[in-house]
Amino acid sequence: MRLLRLDRYILKIAAVAAIVLLIGLTSVIWVTQALREVDLITGKGQTIYIFFTVTLLSLPALIAGIAPVALFMSTLYTLNRLNGDSELIVMNAAGVAPYRLTRPFIVLTLATSLLVGWMAISVMPAGFRALRDLITLIRADFVANVVKEGQFVSLDSGVTFHYRERSGDALLGIFMQDRRDPTQPSVYIAERGRTVESDGNSFLMLEKGTIQREAKNKESTSIISFERYALNLSALSGEPTGGDGEGNGDKVIYKPRERTTWALLRQDPNEAYYKLQAGRFRAELHNRLSAPLYPIAFMLVAFAALGEARTTRQGRNVAIQAAIMIVGAVRIGAYAAWTASVRSGFAVVLLYLLPLVTIMCSTALIMFGASLRPRLNKLFEPIILSLSALPSRLRRA
Repeated sequence: MRLLRLDRYILKIAAVAAIVLLIGLTSVIWVTQALREVDLITGKGQTIYIFFTVTLLSLPALIAGIAPVALFMSTLYTLNRLNGDSELIVMNAAGVAPYRLTRPFIVLTLATSLLVGWMAISVMPAGFRALRDLITLIRADFVANVVKEGQFVSLDSGVTFHYRERSGDALLGIFMQDRRDPTQPSVYIAERGRTVESDGNSFLMLEKGTIQREAKNKESTSIISFERYALNLSALSGEPTGGDGEGNGDKVIYKPRERTTWALLRQDPNEAYYKLQAGRFRAELHNRLSAPLYPIAFMLVAFAALGEARTTRQGRNVAIQAAIMIVGAVRIGAYAAWTASVRSGFAVVLLYLLPLVTIMCSTALIMFGASLRPRLNKLFEPIILSLSALPSRLRRA
């Protein structure tokens, strides 16, 4: 009964710290990202509601990335507080083994892993897809109602739009240049056009015009004439696509991060876009599936560093700094493995291997810390002291 009270006491401290850190860190990063979207109001004439909707759809990705770090920091904070108040020493004297104290942290870690897994596997793809659709509507509204006559404006990186004048709901003298694919830039010219909605998608219906496509590697230009051409505005989102020249506009192709995890697992290998970006599909899928392992690894690193009772003379700062270095190295290594897995299937193994090795090493240190910790202190202490003295050396230089 007393141990259950002890578990609840520790869990309360750690959970409150984790929630406060998660909310605080997420809010700070969200605000910095939101400031970059101010152009939605100032440049694209959108409402405050649209502005907050666009910025809030990025929250699942932020939470999935920040939650493991918040858990790590809350574990360090809780253990440091318990040791500073001599509570760890009392527990140790009462016969509570260090590994026994992991129970409340394991409960919090499992909850965090479930949250991260839910965000990465389900919520994030849905958010990115909703963001893609919303940006399409914003772009259609921008083309139809915000762009002024005679102006050349940028819709996306590499896409420039212009029309001569407006006649009712129609735009006259349309010119659009698409240079997102540097090997095949395209120019759309039409006498008139208007935006329409169909099946939840926004189209720019062009009438009586031409499409000029320049193949730089072949040093040739093709010109296609059309009477009507439906240009899907969803296609103007960063990935180059093209129509068939028969009045069928650019087809919407969702990026790997915008597809559901189930769709990635059942991906059609014959899809043209998949053949071009197979590495991105592979990296995205395994990055999602490996995400729940990192909260477990980070919590165990923090507990391995501070889980045992120590006096202030034993230098807990060295242990804290070593834990931060290890977590930072694992996080950087995971990002590097994710990037490399786009090009190499072997790098996918590292996405799972990094957290699993960290979990095993941290568990060994927690179980057999009395014999292993002195050797690790000898290893990390000179490195940390050298890094701590680096700023003063640079100032003197």
